[in-house]
Amino acid sequence: MKHLISLFLLFISFSIYAQNGPKILISVDMEGLAGAVTDAQLGPGGFEYERFRTFMTNEALAAIKGAKSAGAGEILVADSHGNGQNLLIEKFPDDIEIIRSWPRRFHMMAGIDESIDGVMLIGYHASTNNKKGVRAHTFSSARLTDVKINGQSMSEGTWGAIVAGHFGAPIILVTGDNIATQEVKDFTGDVEEVVVKEALSFHSAKTMTPNAAVKLIQAASERAVRRIKDFKPYEISTPVTLDVSFKHYRPTEALDYLPVFERTNSHTIRYVGKDMTEVADVFEFLMEYSSYLEP
Repeated sequence: MKHLISLFLLFISFSIYAQNGPKILISVDMEGLAGAVTDAQLGPGGFEYERFRTFMTNEALAAIKGAKSAGAGEILVADSHGNGQNLLIEKFPDDIEIIRSWPRRFHMMAGIDESIDGVMLIGYHASTNNKKGVRAHTFSSARLTDVKINGQSMSEGTWGAIVAGHFGAPIILVTGDNIATQEVKDFTGDVEEVVVKEALSFHSAKTMTPNAAVKLIQAASERAVRRIKDFKPYEISTPVTLDVSFKHYRPTEALDYLPVFERTNSHTIRYVGKDMTEVADVFEFLMEYSSYLEP
């Protein structure tokens, strides 16, 4: 009888999944968009920023259209660049929910939990310790020089793969310049990718047009969801060691007063957590806290 009940529950679960389709989280950054190369496209003070908000929105919409064409169910979008208020939310379908602004748990992976079946990284860029890549940095170009997990330097994409992997979700698609997508591929293995531009320097690229990028992203998103079972979550050993290297001395000096941190050199602090969720929470605090913050 127990065996029959188990088979029945499995059948019901499969039927629900097949009916609703896989649940997808789409995290959208801006530096990896087609055409993005300097501050002029990336923030409210830039003369091209408003245009690139449209391009960012269109690349996200392309990922949504492709996923839906392949049978995706619920889709959650995380606006993960700058102030977290870049996407033109009125352009999205009514059944899409969008996470905006900061602070928020899991940072660029906000919305991740055990219900997510696959994650797409749209408009991502290379890491701060990479010698190539357009606008290459890791979380904060102004504050950080390196972020490591268990001794390995992270990009925002590989960090996302570890956070998603904790919840059993694989990265299924990454888009950006050729350096950024290669970083994620080298780390996670099999993943759909769209290279929208070739990095020539920190502030230069040979880029395709926004319309061309949208077409490729939609097609790759559809492929990714259709073969979602091919991708594997990225798993790491625990406990998890986080090393954060700051550009300046003062953060490490202050954090060294707290017994949970170890100052391993003049610019680096270390934290050891029981798992990636604990480490991610500590990192979010490091990125967001300031004694000058007010409502």
